[in-house]
Amino acid sequence: MMSRKELDLWVGVFVAIGIGALLFLSMKVANLSSFSASETYQIKAKFDNIGGLKPRAPVKAAGVVVGRVSDVHFDNVTFEAAVTFLVDARYQFPRDTSAKILTSGLLGEQYIGLSAGGDSVNLKTGDTLKITQSAVVLENLISQFLYSKAADGGTNDNKK
Repeated sequence: MMSRKELDLWVGVFVAIGIGALLFLSMKVANLSSFSASETYQIKAKFDNIGGLKPRAPVKAAGVVVGRVSDVHFDNVTFEAAVTFLVDARYQFPRDTSAKILTSGLLGEQYIGLSAGGDSVNLKTGDTLKITQSAVVLENLISQFLYSKAADGGTNDNKK
């Protein structure tokens, strides 16, 4: 039979393991556990609307995470959202690569999807992507749908 001290020790060990597991899971969910010591290069892109894109959001190409968003800010000159992201140096993309803001699933997190172009010159640190496609905002789609339905309803009533 275990003594009281041994029992307290084992309970403490399991509580410490549980706290460690919760810390690990919370870092995974917040995308903070993927610190990379590898070399990266910085790319910029401007979008009309970034939706809910946030720093630390993934940058993917063909479904593979190739980088992370490092900064999101508003450009006072062009009135667009300026996004800066870091791409792992192992992944090289042509200069005419395009970027679009996509959503994982219907209501999932937003990320940047890269589509490689055909240029023979690759992107390097400080380059800005010229071809971008903004986020599809669900609220805008719903309002467009309702507006078009209301317009159709108005024209059908006039035909009778």
